[in-house]
Amino acid sequence: MGGATAVEAVDGDTDFWADGDCLRSALREAPPRIPPHFGYDDLGSQLFEEITELPNYYLTRVEDRLMRRHASAIADAVGTPWVAELGSGSGKKTRVLLAACAARRDTAYLPIDVSHEMLVSSGDALATECPEVVVRGLWGRYEAGLEWIRRERTSAVTAMLLGSTLGNATAAERRALIAEIVRTLAPGDRFLVSADLIKPADILERCYNDPPGHSAFARFRLNHLTHLNRRFDGDFALDQFWAEAHFNERIQAVEGHLHATSEHVARLRALGLSMAFRAGDVINVGISAKFDPVRLADEMREFGLVPGSCWTDERWRYGIFLFHRR
Repeated sequence: MGGATAVEAVDGDTDFWADGDCLRSALREAPPRIPPHFGYDDLGSQLFEEITELPNYYLTRVEDRLMRRHASAIADAVGTPWVAELGSGSGKKTRVLLAACAARRDTAYLPIDVSHEMLVSSGDALATECPEVVVRGLWGRYEAGLEWIRRERTSAVTAMLLGSTLGNATAAERRALIAEIVRTLAPGDRFLVSADLIKPADILERCYNDPPGHSAFARFRLNHLTHLNRRFDGDFALDQFWAEAHFNERIQAVEGHLHATSEHVARLRALGLSMAFRAGDVINVGISAKFDPVRLADEMREFGLVPGSCWTDERWRYGIFLFHRR
């Protein structure tokens, strides 16, 4: 494939963050929360790639080892000509699998992402490494990308949520996303998902906090405020917050928090919203749910998804799971 990757805007309005209704609602929760897609402007996407290189962030490396070890078996089990990935990012975690798929059948890859820059750069990298894969980037939110697939599909589809993306939402948001994916899949289509499994809190908290000498997590979390300031005429002062993650045993999820360091008021003028903070108050800027394989399978069955093969890493208790649409 020569030249830049073909990228199609599928969301109508490419200013994905302009509608502040979901943000306003989330900021009124207790504690206030910034929905995850506000973290992935172009800078946020770049910072997340830095996070994946941190020595304590095991998820990307473990998933990469699983993919490399089992790519042939996964490609055989997937079996569909269309492979759509939600939240594709840099695509590094996917290339070895796509190469294995392309060795078995004509393969079209449909990455869905809100970062146009990331879609182009990752698509070009894939075209260089695996030119036999046809790449068509879908620039937009998950729902818009899935709607495009429902409208344009001409082949069987596998939808993928890799990089433990499934856990980056509240339980209600996760169920709504699974329902939307299932609405896109025809009987016999596949759903491939990776999930970080439950493990001791100290392992998880080391993973989701910056080690000494690094700041990628802190900069990624603070960039949420920078993005809101720019987007909604805000005056969040970044030096009034510090970043930390902890494991919430009750909901079995790591929560990324920004802690206020002093009493102050922050405003988002375009939303007509003021927020009063006391020292120690938090804003939730990230949820990373951890899963039990049995409960995960039970949840998928509720949506008509039948468990198939799975590939797990015993040391890290991380897995890649394949489901079939009934």
